[in-house]
Amino acid sequence: MKEKWIKNGKELLPYIVILIVVVFVRTFIATPIKVNGNSMYKTLDGTEFMILNKLNKVERFDIVVLDAHNDELIKRIYGLPGEKIAIENNVIYINDKKLEDVYAYGQTSDYESITLGKDEYFVLGDNRTVSLDSRTIGPVKKSQIKGTTNFILYPFNRFGKLK
Repeated sequence: MKEKWIKNGKELLPYIVILIVVVFVRTFIATPIKVNGNSMYKTLDGTEFMILNKLNKVERFDIVVLDAHNDELIKRIYGLPGEKIAIENNVIYINDKKLEDVYAYGQTSDYESITLGKDEYFVLGDNRTVSLDSRTIGPVKKSQIKGTTNFILYPFNRFGKLK
């Protein structure tokens, strides 16, 4: 009886190891996510499945997934910790310098100048007229950012890294 138990345990060991690795990867490294809504239109249309990378360092223009107001939002990073940011007449200023914004779709409403804290980021959706972003919810904390995403899994005709 004991020999049968040991034999069965040895047969199950590879499956147990695979399960542990999958759980570890999903928890700490990468996980699939579903994009909902059109706040990132034209970059994303709101139907994509993407990979969320939990290990990347966050940089300007990265697309991030964040927790805000008990909701999961997908936005683009514009302001980094310690930077001064303002929006005036559809122009974004970082540290009083005009920022070339190639991602904006629609008008970007004005936002009074603020200086971000040491762990704060300013995020905007690409579709400015419908996006719930830092113009409404304020700066987001580093702890709210779940990770970055730039790889589309589905739809298959868009499979691959975003440009």
